[in-house]
Amino acid sequence: MISISNASKWYGDFQVLNDCTTHVSKGEVVVVCGPSGSGKSTLIKCVNGLESIDKGKIMVDGDVVNDKKTNLNILRSKIGMVFQSFELFPHMSALDNVILGQIKVLKRSEDEARARAHDLMAQVGLSEHAGKYPAQLSGGQQQRVAIARGLAMDPIALLFDEPTSALDPEMINDVLDVMVNLAQDGMTMMVVTHEMGFAQKVAHRVVFMDEGCIVEDAPTDQFFQAQGSERAQQFLSKILTH
Repeated sequence: MISISNASKWYGDFQVLNDCTTHVSKGEVVVVCGPSGSGKSTLIKCVNGLESIDKGKIMVDGDVVNDKKTNLNILRSKIGMVFQSFELFPHMSALDNVILGQIKVLKRSEDEARARAHDLMAQVGLSEHAGKYPAQLSGGQQQRVAIARGLAMDPIALLFDEPTSALDPEMINDVLDVMVNLAQDGMTMMVVTHEMGFAQKVAHRVVFMDEGCIVEDAPTDQFFQAQGSERAQQFLSKILTH
């Protein structure tokens, strides 16, 4: 579904991605973790063309993301992105945020888009809040609306860039519960997160990054049994004890 081959990227003289190679199969959940500044958010943004790579190749469902001939708008309609900062339109209700892309991009009728949006708001547990504006919702509720908006496009995969990092601790579980349900339903997911409990529960593989490199790419059980790199073990020892 997603193939990243020898991807490298520079910001001026600084190399933010260094020869990164990994993949995500259909129905697979891959968690990308690592210290701040390791390149994990940049990597996931390159998957749907929000950032461009300078060397290597990224493919999504057979399309080469970094090919100039690729229509990135069509690509992004197939692979949803959920950001840490929600990115909802503040002047539109939660429901209308979920409706808009369906009409503009998928060309659905308003009735069809509205029915789909109501179904998705129920799926993320927000039916009673459909008419509220983002400012009237908690951070966790806004993030669940953002997930519903992503799902409304019927994506082949969803990308998550630290979806809980901006949330109060008591709101995190509501968002993670939605993500767990998506994973159990077979959604292909690539998730940048520090939520190691989520990784242990639903990830098929864990990709660990440091200084722009993929240091480890291992099945979840193997990763958490500390059978891999010393650098990954150092990271786990700090994050799992706090």
